[in-house]
Amino acid sequence: MLMNLRRSILISLVFLVVLGLAYPLAGTGVSMVFFRHQADGSLVADGSKVLGSTLIEQDWSGQGPKWFQGRPDGALLTNKAGQVVVSGTQQWGPRSKTLEQFVVAQATRLKREGIVPTNDLVTNSGSLVDPDISPQDAYDQVDAVARANHLPVPAVHALVSSHVNGRELGFLGAPYVDVLELNLALATLEGGRH
Repeated sequence: MLMNLRRSILISLVFLVVLGLAYPLAGTGVSMVFFRHQADGSLVADGSKVLGSTLIEQDWSGQGPKWFQGRPDGALLTNKAGQVVVSGTQQWGPRSKTLEQFVVAQATRLKREGIVPTNDLVTNSGSLVDPDISPQDAYDQVDAVARANHLPVPAVHALVSSHVNGRELGFLGAPYVDVLELNLALATLEGGRH
């Protein structure tokens, strides 16, 4: 019996070291060597200042039409002073009066800014932090963004065209535009720095 207990403890320690330490450290090491940008959170920086992550929605609301607007993020839906938003929490159902009021307020804000409110621009994604919009949603904002930044419409249209990402692996999902990357490119256009 004592022999079986020793074997059990020994095999538990071996699995703890191999699966609890060596395997995770090897995975982290491989990701840091071959996929450093992704392993570090796909952060976009300007010098020493981190501007955001291309994987997480940034809040562009309240900044007028000078920037492309993404989907409403979780902070708009669930944030109370100082509260961190957790992905996928506190979703509103289709009959929610709060959701209805939120969508009406978002649509009103977008119309005031000269942006056509589409379903994606007034409702959040399932994760609450989706950083992408459809190419059509980006193209619908071109006139308002160009006007607010005193830029020629064709230049802003070309900027959007250059930031349309195709389907993953050529057949998965739908084409998309990452709003953070698009707005960073907009800032580099002549007259687009604010």
